[in-house]
Amino acid sequence: MPRPTISRKVCFLPENNLFGPLISNPSKREVLYMTVEEYESIRIIDFVGKNQETCAEEMHVSRATIQRIYHSGRQKIADAIVHGKILKIEGGNYRLCDISTDSFRCEHCPYIGEDA
Repeated sequence: MPRPTISRKVCFLPENNLFGPLISNPSKREVLYMTVEEYESIRIIDFVGKNQETCAEEMHVSRATIQRIYHSGRQKIADAIVHGKILKIEGGNYRLCDISTDSFRCEHCPYIGEDA
C-alpha cells in the first residue's frame, strides 16, 4: 500500500489562474490543468530564483518530490505554449500558510507558526 500524500505548503495562490491564446475561439481549445503546487514550485524556482532543494524545504516535501512536481508543471507550460492550449491553475494537494495551524515560520508571508 502506498504512503499517503503529504500536503504541500503554498504561500501564495496565483492572482491569475487562466492563460491562453488571445485569438481564435477559446471554447474549442483544449484546457490543461496545472495544480497549485506545480505553480508554486515554478514560482519559487523560476521567478524567485531559488534552487530545488530550497524550494523543497519551503514546501515541506522531499527534493525528489519537488523535482517531479516542477518537471510536470514545466511540461504543461511548454505544451500550452507550443500547441496553443489554455492553461488553468487549480486544485492539487496543498495547504496555504495559516497562523492558526502551521508550526513553522514562513519567510514569504506574514504568518508565523508556534514552533518556528
